[in-house]
Parts: sequence; C-alpha cells; structure tokens
Amino acid sequence: MKLGAFEIHALSDGTFGLDGGQMFGVVPKPLWEKKLPADERNRVRLGLTCLLVRTGKYNILIETGIGEKFDAKRAEIYNIDHSLRLPDELSRHGLSLDDIDIVINTHLHFDHCGWNTRREGSQFVPTFSKARYFMQRAEWEHALHPSERDRASYLEEWFAPAEPQTVFVEGAREIVAGVRVELAPGHVRDMQCVWIESEGRRACFISDLVPTRAHLPFPWIMAFDLYPLDTLASKRRLLPQLAENRDLIVFPHDAEVPWGMLTEVDGKLAFQQVSGT
Repeated sequence: MKLGAFEIHALSDGTFGLDGGQMFGVVPKPLWEKKLPADERNRVRLGLTCLLVRTGKYNILIETGIGEKFDAKRAEIYNIDHSLRLPDELSRHGLSLDDIDIVINTHLHFDHCGWNTRREGSQFVPTFSKARYFMQRAEWEHALHPSERDRASYLEEWFAPAEPQTVFVEGAREIVAGVRVELAPGHVRDMQCVWIESEGRRACFISDLVPTRAHLPFPWIMAFDLYPLDTLASKRRLLPQLAENRDLIVFPHDAEVPWGMLTEVDGKLAFQQVSGT
C-alpha cells in the first residue's frame, strides 16, 4: 500500500492462540465469542502482524512476530501455525534479512520479538545483522527483570543477543524522517506505538493497546494488561484522534484484517476495512 511517498506492507508470521478469557479480561464470554470464537481449549486465533515500511532510504520492520524458537510442546500449547513465516514474507517483497535497516519493537513480549534473534548452532544471534534495533530503555530493563506476574511473557534469549545493535529510546522520538514512536502505556508501562507519516497521510501501529478489531471499545481490555486503567486512558486519547484524522490503524493480532480506519457513528467508534497488504 502507498502511504504518501512511502510503501507499507502488512507481513505475517503466522497465527497463534491464547485463552479467550485472558484476551478479553472482564468482558463476558457470551459477548466476546461472537467476535472471536474459541476452540475446544478456549483459545482464540490471533494473527502475528509485522509492518514493513519502505521509505525509499530505509527498510523498516515494526515487530518481528513469534519466531521459531519454541519447542514442539510450547508450540502446541500456543497453537502456532507457521503456514506464513516472516523471513518468507520479506523474501516475497524482494528483501533478504540483511536488507532490513531498522527494527522497532513496541515491547518485548515473545510474540512481538520472536525473530529479533535466531539460533546459529548452539548460540542465539541477531536475525537482522545489519539493522539497528530501537527499543524503549525502560521496557528493556523490565524485560530483563520482569515481575512474577509477567515473567512468562519475556524470554531473554529472544532479544538480549541483539543488544550491541540496539538503540535505546526514552519516551517519544523520531526514528527517521516520517517515523516516530510514542508511549502508549497500559499493556506494559513503557509500550510504544509507531507513527508513520508521509505527504499528509498517517498510519499508526497501535500494538497491544488494541490487539484486534474486537478490542476497539474502550473497556474491552486484556487481562494481560499490567495497568488496565492506563490502557483505558491511552485508548481514549488515541482512538478519537485516529478517527478524526482518518489515519490508518494497524493491529498486531487480528488474524483476518491487519488494518483499517476508524469513523465515529452516533458518538461511537466504528471500523472501516481498507484493502491492500
């Protein structure tokens, strides 16, 4: 898809499954299962969307999916389907791993940084050997020393070997012209969303603030979120802005629709699908 002078492409690293109750928090199952049906183990199917931004000067990758480092047992628990893989998706667009100049992770949960590193023999090495990785410093430090509540979400070997190539950010920052990050706390304290802007057109990779279309209503917040009231405040701040400006919103985990636009209908936000990948 063209976004001004830029090209953006929604790439997939396959799908995985998480418990529907965890994905929807206090929302009752009779409501959420109408939007995302659960399997016999109460797992809902989720996408693993990564965004490729081609500025003409830089090839930028936002998120790196879940990767292939899980053993068979954990891959089955999370119902991982790798019919699509991020490296193959890049190849489909004529890019090798070494063609990526910049990697931006919104946060470091294992389903967002899986291809930051890869196995090489008995070691883990950066997958994108020529890229700079951009990450909020506070999120990096938390990922290295997580709490008991979220320890299972952080796997150090999936991101730490890329530290020599990592540029640490503190708060809002322009990464390159037309691409900037902004804090959107709630899911974790220091999660960042990514704004892409060119020739008056804008897109926002919203990350786990709104993981799927089903999570657009303000109170539909995941049980995973460490700071749910901050999630609510971030959604109330960002979503009306996206609707007013007719910006593209990119979801990380919608298995069917990677992006679209928001409109306001009778005082409520409504989703409008946009074609193209």
